[in-house]
Order: sequence, then C-alpha cells, then structure tokens
Amino acid sequence: MTTQRTTSGDVEDAAGASNQDPQALRSAMVEGIIARHQQLGRVVPPGVEAALRTVPRHLFAPGVGLEKAYADDVLVTKENERGVHLSSVSAPNVIAGMLGQLDAETGQRVLEIGSGGYNAALLAELVGPEGSVTTMDIDAEVVERARACLDRAGYGRVRTVCADGEYGAAEFAPFDRIIVTVGAWDLPPAWLEQLAEGGRLVVPLRTKGLTRSWALERAEGHLASRSHLMCGFVPMQGAGEHRRTGIALHGEEVTLWLDDGAQVDAAALAGLLTTPRAEAWTGVTRRKGEPFSDQDLWLATTLPGACQLAASQQAVERGLVAPTWRLGTPALLEGTTLAYRAKLRPTGSGEDPEISEFGAYAHGPEAAAVAEHLAAQIRRWHQAGSPAPRLSAHPADTPDAALPEGCVLDKRHTRLVITWPESDR
Repeated sequence: MTTQRTTSGDVEDAAGASNQDPQALRSAMVEGIIARHQQLGRVVPPGVEAALRTVPRHLFAPGVGLEKAYADDVLVTKENERGVHLSSVSAPNVIAGMLGQLDAETGQRVLEIGSGGYNAALLAELVGPEGSVTTMDIDAEVVERARACLDRAGYGRVRTVCADGEYGAAEFAPFDRIIVTVGAWDLPPAWLEQLAEGGRLVVPLRTKGLTRSWALERAEGHLASRSHLMCGFVPMQGAGEHRRTGIALHGEEVTLWLDDGAQVDAAALAGLLTTPRAEAWTGVTRRKGEPFSDQDLWLATTLPGACQLAASQQAVERGLVAPTWRLGTPALLEGTTLAYRAKLRPTGSGEDPEISEFGAYAHGPEAAAVAEHLAAQIRRWHQAGSPAPRLSAHPADTPDAALPEGCVLDKRHTRLVITWPESDR
C-alpha cells in the first residue's frame, strides 16, 4: 500500500486544525509512531503501517474523545474497585512494535490472548479474509465489549472467546501466530502445544521483575527468541496469575519489588533510607537518547539479590532517593544493605553537554561495598559491548545438561534461560 508522507509540521497542522476528524488524527498518530520507531533505529513494517492507517481506533474507545482515542497512550477500559487496571487498549506505539515482532502474514491463523478489540482488528487486516483471528479473554464483560466494538467497526469475521488464556483455544488450533496482550510470568504448555512448528509467539513476559515483549519461535520442542522490546501490561488473571512481592520502605514512599520467590525480612529494612548514603561511579557514559534498557536485565540476571526500586514523586523531590527511573530502577539487596542505580549525572563539557555517567547509591552497614558491586556489573556490561539478551524457553522437566549456558529461571511450566551473546560493538 502506498501512503503519502507528511512533515511533522504538516502533522501538527492537520491534528490541530481537525479536532474531530478521525482520519486526520489517525494519520497524525501513525506519523508519530513512525518517528518514534526511527528514533530507536526500528522500522514500522508496511503491513502494520497500512493496518494502523485503516482501523478506526476511536470505535474501540466508546465514550472517549477523538483526540484521546488517537493519542499514543493506553486507554483503560476496566478497573477494579481499588482503581487497579484490569483491561485496556494498549498504546499505539507498543502495538506497532509488537505487531512488527509478530510478523503475521496473509492467510495465517492467529490467536490473541487478552481482548481489547482494536489489536484484533489490526490482526484481521494483516492476515486478510484468507486468514483467521481468534481473540480471547477470561472476563466476559471484556469479551462482550470487544465483540460489540469489532462488529461496530466492521470486523465481524474476528472470533471472540471467553475462556482462561492459560489454556489457549485448542478447538481452533494450531495457530501460526500467538500474541499475548496481558503480562505473563510463565509460558503455559498450551501455548507451545497450539503453536505450529516454526510459528511465533509474542508475549510480555516478566523475568526477574522486568517485563519485555519477547518474540519467540517454536523449534524442536522449545522456544527461542528473535527480538525483544520494552513494554508494560496489565497482569494475567486466572490460572496464570502470579503476584510479585512488594516491600514498603519509609512508609509507602519507596517500594522494593521482588520476583521469582525472593524472601526478605521487611522489618530489618526499617529506616534504611535515612542512613548515610554511599555512592560509586562507573566511568561508563551514555549520550542523551541512547537506549540502555538491556542493562537492566543484565543487572537482574547477574546479581544475586537483584530487585526493582520504585519511588513516589514526593520521595524523589525531597531527595530521599535519586534513582535512574522513578517507577522501576535496578536495585541490589545484600543482607540489610540496599544499592540502586543512581540518577545519571552529567559529565559532558561545553563541546558535548549531552553525556552522562552511570553510578550507584547505597544505604546500610555495607553501603560502600554494595554500591561498588552494582557499579562493577554496570562496567562489565559495558566492557562486554553492551550486549542484548537472548531467551529460550524449555519444558519444566528439561535436565540441566540439555539447557544452554546462562541464567536459568525455573517457572512452574518452563525453564527459561537468558544468555548474553558477545556484542559486535
């Protein structure tokens, strides 16, 4: 499909001059997605771009204004009584990235686990009338809503199923592609069983507390990664639900998030953040705009005691903590000493002011040593060439000798192995 390109100024003019014109807003949305992908060195595949330009996103957001419907943001469609998000329509930029990972082709059979309706309509565009799309969700209300939106938008051919996604949709298998649009902690056997040989699974999978969208291909009884992207999704419900553990520090202003069965004595950490702070700087720098999210997973898989630190805006503003990311920064807990990756500090000169340095802050009886432990692993990641991870998933009964070397994460159904091939840098 040939599409007309516009400049960023044209996009702003179109969006601003046509507040209630869905086509203009949709065009501006797509141009923004393309620009963000280009900034990250990625390309939106032509088929995905065409689908994004075709499907009327606003019809999957009843009760939401047009401009909000076409903003690059999540549209929450259901919350529980505590305000926790239970279902949503993902942000368009994330959708585009995951559909690029999926690489669905004309005539293929696709299963989507987690129904919002919009993504299923995009999938229907990608596989065409010769293919088939089944979208399923455990929540009857969510499925009913998706069904109504799909029909309203002209995608009656998409099949909707109300069932627990943990078990897939065996009656319509096998599938050439499976895409999961809820956060998973494990890969249930049904997904592998219902995926055709050579097929591809795209899933937001939580490993060591970090969620990444992994594109995994089936080959000889296991799954091997082809790509990964940063993302965030509402967690799975039903049999596949898995809750991480949160440890509150200093009231509820700072939380340590633990995953994969970690146990911590929360009482022993009381008052930890009010103790003197040690720091260790690495000499490792980055230029503004350079991604470094793979470093997070490196730290999580190489440091025993790794966890995630999240802080309120007030805690950051008062200087209680100064993390790299307020909502999730790599941290290390050794006994009653806590270290976390520090807010990057500027080191650039007048000639190059956009350079900043990685470092670590720590509190506790061994603060200086633990800060250096974290800093040392940041240096090792850099010395290894800032590598990207690879993930393979194997049945739970796979013996150690049959696994590749790497960080092994034992889940209920699978043994995940994260490896770090040397970078070509």
